[in-house]
Amino acid sequence: MAAPCKHVGQHIHRNGRFLRFNIDQLFASRSFGRTSALQQQATDLHKESKEAIVIPRKKSWSKEAVLEALASTVQRDPTAYPYQFQDDSYLSPRTSAEFNLFSLSQESGRAAAKYFVNCNPKLFTKDFAEPHIPCLMPESVAPCLEEVSEAALEERISLRKVSAAVEMYDQLQQSGTAVSMETTHKLLDLICLYCDKEPVQEWGPKTEAREEAGDKEGRRWKPVGRRLTNFLKLTWKDNNNAERIFNLLPERDARCYSALIRGMVKHGAHAKAFNMYADLLNNRLSADVHIFNALISAVPDVKEKFNERWDLIDELLNQMKEQKVHPNLLTFNSVLKALRRCGFLAKTFSPQTLNEMKALGIAPSLATYEHILAVFSKPASSGPSSMDVLQNVLTKLEGTSFTCQDPDDVLFFSTAMKMCLDGKDLELGYKVHSLVEVGENCRLLGDSYQRGIYYGRFFSLLCMMEHIDVVLKWYNRIVPSLHYPNPPGMKSLLQALDTDSRLDLLPTIWKDIKTLGHDNKLNLVEDLLSLMAREEHSVEVQESFAACALDIKRVFDERPGMEWRTSSLSQVSILLLRANKFQKAWDMLQLFKGKSRVPSGALLSSFLTACRCNASPQRAVELVQLSAAFGLPTTPELAKRTLAEFELDDKQRSIVSEFEAAPEKDD
Repeated sequence: MAAPCKHVGQHIHRNGRFLRFNIDQLFASRSFGRTSALQQQATDLHKESKEAIVIPRKKSWSKEAVLEALASTVQRDPTAYPYQFQDDSYLSPRTSAEFNLFSLSQESGRAAAKYFVNCNPKLFTKDFAEPHIPCLMPESVAPCLEEVSEAALEERISLRKVSAAVEMYDQLQQSGTAVSMETTHKLLDLICLYCDKEPVQEWGPKTEAREEAGDKEGRRWKPVGRRLTNFLKLTWKDNNNAERIFNLLPERDARCYSALIRGMVKHGAHAKAFNMYADLLNNRLSADVHIFNALISAVPDVKEKFNERWDLIDELLNQMKEQKVHPNLLTFNSVLKALRRCGFLAKTFSPQTLNEMKALGIAPSLATYEHILAVFSKPASSGPSSMDVLQNVLTKLEGTSFTCQDPDDVLFFSTAMKMCLDGKDLELGYKVHSLVEVGENCRLLGDSYQRGIYYGRFFSLLCMMEHIDVVLKWYNRIVPSLHYPNPPGMKSLLQALDTDSRLDLLPTIWKDIKTLGHDNKLNLVEDLLSLMAREEHSVEVQESFAACALDIKRVFDERPGMEWRTSSLSQVSILLLRANKFQKAWDMLQLFKGKSRVPSGALLSSFLTACRCNASPQRAVELVQLSAAFGLPTTPELAKRTLAEFELDDKQRSIVSEFEAAPEKDD
């Protein structure tokens, strides 16, 4: 009976340690036919334990345990599109442009749905969702309290109604109603966060009206996809509502100063933030860690010389110590970020900053290491090289799973991969990517744009340093499920194929170029044609090259905006001639007429050879006439070859004989 449980283990806590024993030993202590030795072993184990052994009757599982177990049995499908694009396979993006359009369309759709639900909550009162998800239910966006009260003020603050909250606060002050300090803190935070302006709402009738009319400052209201850009352009104005309310306060604590200082730093009023901090000290108040973090990040914008910047940073750190303010991770990250703008001093003081973090028991985040890499990637006459620093960082981080603790954490992997690409270090590049694949670290690659930058650099490094078979393996693994290569990335792949003499794969790469939407990039298409036309190959390869050349011709025919260049026409013609597609090559030759494009003498010589192979004397005569029309110096040579290699009638011989003599050059 105990045989099925032979490999089942149980963890037991004893004196702070975990003991693991075979479940057969437990069964042996009962009447299951086990030996007396096992019984004695179980008895001794029980005697050694100072506490009673309690075996749980059941195991508690999280709600997602089954899904996590199922997910661990499958791997990512490299041929599939990202999960968010799998709702409709027909609409799944196949190019980088479609990817951006699809992403913006999804975001716009969510914003539109949220707008209608929030503006018309009475129409969405019934909840048919199982299970009930509160965050997906309509939110109240209109104030329900109309009376002048602190509760109404808090309601407007929670709804992020900046103007309405300021107006309610002024009404409370006029009526003589005191506002609690906690509510005042929330109001100042709201005003400073949005720089005394209304937060940009989702796209709707109000924003459409602003788009048509424009605001008072002459700026146009942008759609949903550009809200963040407008938000970042906000600047702090003198005597705004935040400053006005702050100056009216009978008592000001450090929390009020903190709101204004952080708002000033966030919106570009760096010098004013330091003046506010001086006022805080004059009032014998102590700053909090958030104030110091903001001021440290603003140091490079208030001091010009490198020494002055570090002196000010050092002074702020000393003041933190005097005021007994314990620094946090963002404090040291702000110091390192400011050091990046301190020139030669950065390499001296950044290791000291790391040692200080270690002494205080603060674990660095990916942003910390990103700042370190950026500091040591700058050229300098002394100190360790950037690749040595990267090697040490990757060795320290190997196998570690991270969570986002700083907004700049998402910059680490792209910065590290850029260093590998610049240093042409494939081994470190693999180490960086192996760290990305640990746990959920791939989430720290950033948004789709930053993710594309990372994979673009990784793929370029592979194309530059790795064997083509390995490059193609990675290419099939990350395209298009993780990355849409841009034209430079595809050029790198073409160069890798050329380096390893695998030009026979060029037609396959052309299909991918079309799928990725890069077939309208003339430079990329010309590079592809140049590699195919550079030298002759086997009959099978030349047939595939000719089919690829004809497909390229169809692309040019379907897109009037794409104009043939002389080199492209010549290369397509050569490819068709090598595949014995004489008539189609002749049609390409006719495209030279009337477009100020002149074929080369070598191309016409190849056509003449093809005319001889196809026993077409009339085409040979027309070729000589075409050469004479373009005024090519090779015309007499073509005429001599035509007279010698073809059987011409009298009329044809007469025409060709006119071009046999070399034309006299004008003085």
